[in-house]
Amino acid sequence: MSITTLTTEATEESTYAITASFTDENGNAVIPNADTVTWTLTDTEGTVINSREKEAVASASSIEIVLTGDDLSIQSGETSKTVKRRFLIEARFDSDLGSDLYLKDECEFAIRNLAYVS
Repeated sequence: MSITTLTTEATEESTYAITASFTDENGNAVIPNADTVTWTLTDTEGTVINSREKEAVASASSIEIVLTGDDLSIQSGETSKTVKRRFLIEARFDSDLGSDLYLKDECEFAIRNLAYVS
């Protein structure tokens, strides 16, 4: 299984939005169970960025997470023109298959490394 790569590039220390939509095994929109939706931001090696680990968000069939400032900062040692980040979303939901089922997915996006950031 491959990781979904988002096509829109983020800009270092700017603002970037990621939208997550939830569906069941039949492709129908579902609202995750209350108090179960979390997200984590890491580099490609799994190091958490800006302490963004298991950040809780309200349940909805579609949510938008806004990353900004330090969420999109370039870390020490990252010198290429773009760096990659991974965004993990986790939740639990109910469907015809059962109750409190796990949902986990991850996407990857690039951040453009600016020549000079003050």
